[in-house]
Amino acid sequence: MLYVTFYASELTQLHRIGEVYPRHRAYVDEFALGGQIWMIGNFGDPATEGAMCIFRSREAAEQFLAGDPFVLEGLVAASTIREWDPLVYEGSS
Repeated sequence: MLYVTFYASELTQLHRIGEVYPRHRAYVDEFALGGQIWMIGNFGDPATEGAMCIFRSREAAEQFLAGDPFVLEGLVAASTIREWDPLVYEGSS
């Protein structure tokens, strides 16, 4: 079982993304070293479509959200964690 977080941007704070992104990216990179992030990324236009991250445990997803600078500094209007049971095909990349 994997856990997916979805982010919706706080539209009134979009002007701060460039300022906060370096802290967010450093946090993502450091958190990923523990092996609990499988994938992370934004959708086509992150301002209107948001972003998502796939974690190996619910606890990791909760811990990540609790310390993410985008969340702590008000750039995320809403986030959710959903359980995901993917069907994985061997040899697919």
